[in-house]
Amino acid sequence: MKPSSKRNAGGGVALYQRIRSDIERRIMSGAWPPGHRLPFEHELMDTYSCARMTVNKVLSGLAAAGLVERRRRAGSFVSRPKVHSAVLQIPDLRAEVESRGERYGYTLLQRQKRAATRDDKARLDLAPRTPVLVLRCRHDAAKQPFALEDRILNLDAVPEAADQDFAVVPPSVWLVDHVPWTEAEHRISAGNVDEAVAAELNIDQGTACLIIERRTWRNGEPITAVRLVHPGPLYDLTARFTPSS
Repeated sequence: MKPSSKRNAGGGVALYQRIRSDIERRIMSGAWPPGHRLPFEHELMDTYSCARMTVNKVLSGLAAAGLVERRRRAGSFVSRPKVHSAVLQIPDLRAEVESRGERYGYTLLQRQKRAATRDDKARLDLAPRTPVLVLRCRHDAAKQPFALEDRILNLDAVPEAADQDFAVVPPSVWLVDHVPWTEAEHRISAGNVDEAVAAELNIDQGTACLIIERRTWRNGEPITAVRLVHPGPLYDLTARFTPSS
């Protein structure tokens, strides 16, 4: 678990920031996945040759950012993504397809790294020229198109995404496994698809589709915006809940 070399107080970057960046890199890369216990404070003190005050400041900052959970007497753990809404959870499309007894399929249609545009800013409230990763994917059920996914990822917030092979692992799966988030927003609507989308979903132009748009943040920092288009007859949303205060 130890870094390849110990840090010291020399150089132009504060020791606190270098330790925090090292730990963040391990979390964001998946080397320390959700639920992983971080080394104890005395182990981090030994690893980085620093004072307990520095280690405590690092762990407190990571906890405030939602990256770790500090548990009394148990230590610090990489945070697990949390869903706070009982009305609509972030879907696992593969699990949903397979729960119906159908074979799941996935295809990456487009991948592009570029600077954020005005449209991107409107979707995810990004600063101009922020580096983003644009992904377009298709999810299949029983060899038929089940959903078309258009996603942008904020590479300032999740730089490791630029090196991921999303041709193999769907972006939603990778994000849930590797990137803690603290807030999500869903928007559900219906629409009639144009010719291009209809062709990708193998349906007639003008067919009614269910459209789910979602954005996620980590302590106010935008992470991703995604738009899922489902052929209307193939997908519905069901939520069971009780009255609460």
